[in-house]
Amino acid sequence: MFGCLVAGRLVQTDAVQVASDKFVFDLPDYEHVNHVAVFMLGTVPFPAGSGGAVYFSVPDCGGPVWQLLGFITNEKPSAIFRVSRLKAGEVGGSHPFGSSSSSVAQVGVSLEALDQLAQQTPVSGSAASTGDTFLQFAQKTLDSLYNFAASFAVTQAQMTPNPSETFIPSSCVLQWYQNFQRRMSQNPNFWKT
Repeated sequence: MFGCLVAGRLVQTDAVQVASDKFVFDLPDYEHVNHVAVFMLGTVPFPAGSGGAVYFSVPDCGGPVWQLLGFITNEKPSAIFRVSRLKAGEVGGSHPFGSSSSSVAQVGVSLEALDQLAQQTPVSGSAASTGDTFLQFAQKTLDSLYNFAASFAVTQAQMTPNPSETFIPSSCVLQWYQNFQRRMSQNPNFWKT
């Protein structure tokens, strides 16, 4: 019914059914896992009005701590989750999937009602990519460019005449930087047009 994929590894389709509505995949050597893709195989759809909540658990001395990553449904049959930031003892709770052995994390899929899935909040940092990540990247790029250009700043008195060299006033770079930031805050996709 489900598949699980970690980059650089074979696809897993052999989920262990631990209850009538719960399935578990083992992820050995989880310390090297950054993202997990969970998907429906297409052979058996979810019953009408239900979907699968996707959970993640790492070994913890206090027992398994299951963290909600998100969900899959018949309309959204696959999802990619970032698990590299999730560690034992973070936000989560016990869940009846059973315990996981050390050095082996687990991904659990629990069949639940769609209205219940929509009300649940995934653990922060589990989304694979967001617009915020792009905005952060753009901001860091702007900062880096401005700081790099500013590191070469000299006053007019310090300039040595060089006819083959072009000079750009730092005020122009600063103005571009501020305009770009303003446009980015108004519409993060402005650069696509």
